[in-house]
Amino acid sequence: MIKLKLPYQLWAVLLLLTIGACNSKEKDAAVESPNVLFILADDLGYHDLSCMGSKYYETPNIDRIAAEGITFTNGYAACQVCSPSRASIMSGKFPARHGITDWIGARTGTEWRKAGRHNQLLPPEYVWNLPREYTTLPEAMKEAGYSTFFAGKWHLGEEGSWPTDHGFDINKGGWDKGSPIGGYFSPWENPNLENLENGENLSMRLAKETVNFLENRGDKPFFAYLSFYAVHGPIQTTQEKWSKYRDKAEAMGIAESGFEMGHFLPIRQVQDNPVYAGLVEAMDDAVGRVLDALDELGLADNTIVIFTSDNGGVAAGDAFATSNLPLRAGKGYQFEGGIREPYFIKVPWMDIAGQTSDVPAIGTDFYPTILDLAGIDLKPGEHQDGVSLLPVLNGGTLDARPLIWHYPHYGNQGGEPSSIIRDGVWKLIHYYEDGREELYNLEKDLEENTDVADSYPDIRDRLSTQLFTYLNGVGARFPEKDPEYDPAAEKAYLEKIVNERWPQLEKQRLDFLSKDYDPGNNWWGSMVRD
Repeated sequence: MIKLKLPYQLWAVLLLLTIGACNSKEKDAAVESPNVLFILADDLGYHDLSCMGSKYYETPNIDRIAAEGITFTNGYAACQVCSPSRASIMSGKFPARHGITDWIGARTGTEWRKAGRHNQLLPPEYVWNLPREYTTLPEAMKEAGYSTFFAGKWHLGEEGSWPTDHGFDINKGGWDKGSPIGGYFSPWENPNLENLENGENLSMRLAKETVNFLENRGDKPFFAYLSFYAVHGPIQTTQEKWSKYRDKAEAMGIAESGFEMGHFLPIRQVQDNPVYAGLVEAMDDAVGRVLDALDELGLADNTIVIFTSDNGGVAAGDAFATSNLPLRAGKGYQFEGGIREPYFIKVPWMDIAGQTSDVPAIGTDFYPTILDLAGIDLKPGEHQDGVSLLPVLNGGTLDARPLIWHYPHYGNQGGEPSSIIRDGVWKLIHYYEDGREELYNLEKDLEENTDVADSYPDIRDRLSTQLFTYLNGVGARFPEKDPEYDPAAEKAYLEKIVNERWPQLEKQRLDFLSKDYDPGNNWWGSMVRD
């Protein structure tokens, strides 16, 4: 046996290389069948997080996901309202293809007239339950040996089309409804989430249910889907959080007015709602509880964490809660404020911490991306409108592809029936009321202030053809003219919004910010204890 005499420094280098190789092997082993934690917020806007530029809301725990992962700055929801976006995450299909094109429960056809808005069009019918024939993302994970868990908002169909009917082993809180019936403090009304303690916070309760699953997960890898009802209206918070953000708004300087009139409704221009800010922070607290549990249970190094929202922040309609500026408008709208979202992916074994990517990504991409990261064969026949983002996570890019949105409805928030295509820097919006088309260069005009359709007719026409080739190819449904449309009635309705609703909203905004504000119900029941 030959013994080599090596300098001490060389032995040290060899030792470090050996340790590194061992560590590398250990890390590679951890990558096999990684766990997945998917966190979905409801109605959270692109700028509703401190890491995304908000100077008002405080979200240190969600910020941590962004800091430890990659942020897709051109990340999108698949629709400007909730149910279609959620169905797209589950199926990997755009709304025009799966047919859930509005929030489940919205009026269609002649029933739309009961909304009293006197609009030009009658919205088309849409699918009311997530189709059973699809192999959903959780079903694909389950086929690969994963245990699957769901907590929170579902809103993808009535009983018979709940989470456990689409691949989840456990369901805590998912049912027909899309808002927190009974509010954010127990007692709430939810057949799949019992009341345990009066005044308990709903977001934290969902976090506790998720932690309980993690603690009792067994030997299988897991796919946990934490789908908050927050920050959907009705917005509610504790007196303590309201006071914190009321004082913060005052210190930042309270604007004289908070709204500007949009096409159908006033649109919020400032982030200074202390009730909404408290609701955002409560959700962030709940996220922190789950992230801490991953650390405490030794799961963090082998768990992919994803965070996003189902549509833009509510700047008009519902609670008129936030501003998405400089993005235009918000939830329900065809503009960037309605569809662009926080979009974070953390993969502990990949060197992506703190990185950003401007590659356009959308909710349908999560399905193939998660399968790819987990080493599971892709299902291109299912996630037909999604692509794996793994090449981007590995430092590369994606082939150019169009993103398509189809919302042939009138949103509660003031959006117009429309379809959208984005291809590269170009975004085309087709409006169904009058057939007009707007074209924006998002690289130069993120605020969508300047329609350049007449300046670039070739690009406009190419994108329009591409859009309708897709829509017609998947059997998309379109709105129809209302034969009973009365322009005078619509004009009177809009004048009432300007003269009555707008001043009411300005008054409510200042009421929330007054030092003696009190909702008069023990702060929505948060102060009531057994």
